[in-house]
Amino acid sequence: MVTSTSISEEDELPISYLFRDFKDMPKLEQKALKLAKGTVLDVGCGAGSHSLYLQNKGLSVKAIDISAGAIAVAKNRGVKFAELKDLLDETETFDTILLLMNGTGIFQELSEVSTYLKHLKSLLNPGGQILIDSSDIKYMYEDEDGGLWIDTHANYYGELDYYLSYKGEEETPMKWLYLDFDMLYKACQTIELSCDKVMDGDHFDYLARLY
Repeated sequence: MVTSTSISEEDELPISYLFRDFKDMPKLEQKALKLAKGTVLDVGCGAGSHSLYLQNKGLSVKAIDISAGAIAVAKNRGVKFAELKDLLDETETFDTILLLMNGTGIFQELSEVSTYLKHLKSLLNPGGQILIDSSDIKYMYEDEDGGLWIDTHANYYGELDYYLSYKGEEETPMKWLYLDFDMLYKACQTIELSCDKVMDGDHFDYLARLY
């Protein structure tokens, strides 16, 4: 699978990565799965790797994705409750909501962050938590001397167009948001959501817990 963004060159993503086991997941994802408790909503479940791990641990998991193909694959792999659904159409409540593999991506752009966070908050049971990861991609705008070439008059630097192709077949480009932790923290404050950084990853990424 070939991926690229509006600010980066093409990169190859091995298909096997979408079907990885717990031991092959990044530390951020492993930590999030260890923190998951109670009833779980896996948002943007993809092939269902996270859902399957938690399901096998005995947790009740609902997996949703806007890709019919992803839901079909997740079901074929054994995910018991997988549904074709947009996050904003979800109405059930949960103890843990997972948004992993750059979970802020589905917010699409900075102006939509509050809309999504308010809805996520409404889906939490008392004492519930949202586990979400993202990256501060400011480093992608650095020049060789360490200076930044971010256009201060442009939109937020984490708003990108994301391109995907497989065997020459191209997907419609989508808006994708990488949100730095400080921006996420401020957005949570405005809607009275607590926001803690759980840990930093190996490459400018982080895992946050909202509650």
